[in-house]
Amino acid sequence: MDNGIVLKKLTIEDYEKIVSLWKEAGLPFKPKGRDSKEAIKRQMEENPEFFLGAFMDGELVGVVIGSYDGRMKGWINRLAVSPRFRRRGIAKMLVCEMERILSSKGAKIFCVLVEKPNPASINLFKKLGYALHENIVYMTKRESQEV
Repeated sequence: MDNGIVLKKLTIEDYEKIVSLWKEAGLPFKPKGRDSKEAIKRQMEENPEFFLGAFMDGELVGVVIGSYDGRMKGWINRLAVSPRFRRRGIAKMLVCEMERILSSKGAKIFCVLVEKPNPASINLFKKLGYALHENIVYMTKRESQEV
């Protein structure tokens, strides 16, 4: 790519780099749940193409995880770009490539959940054609706050 960014499939060997990037980017980290090494490894084994990293000079500077419900909805999850590399189009590159991957699996609708306050992410997704649905309430039931 022109800006020196190379997109590559991530593997479990990248786990520590992924976690470090999530922390640097301010994403919540759930080491006893969805973000445990075991959970990530299992997901990578089931759908390796859904783990995408952006690299510059060998350094992981962006990451996105996709998921597909098997019907029509593809999900953009855990999008993060190092604060040192923001405003270079990396998030857009990751989202667009993940949309392409999800589309190849059959997704016709692309979805994302953004935790507030996060105007930068909301604006990014609006620019990429995503509609904000103020009338949707997201609810969870958790075994603990660590999962």
